[in-house]
Amino acid sequence: MTTRERLAEIDEELLMLAPEYDEAILGLAERAGGMMAVAYDRGRVIDILERQMPREDAEEWFEFNIVQAWVGELTPVFIDTRVAE
Repeated sequence: MTTRERLAEIDEELLMLAPEYDEAILGLAERAGGMMAVAYDRGRVIDILERQMPREDAEEWFEFNIVQAWVGELTPVFIDTRVAE
């Protein structure tokens, strides 16, 4: 069973981003009040975008079109794992 299928079993609405970002999923994050959101690795999402555009453009696209997109309580969260290295 894929990560997407496991998350869909929990709640189909958790999967706000397109399947091409699935390889960047870290797991589920819990917010105050018990709200759940899919947690993505920020760097991996940008790496995926970089397959289609230069790095600088990928970072800009990520910041303005993904991170800034509020889609309700289930809006994904993005974790910068570089600080833990």
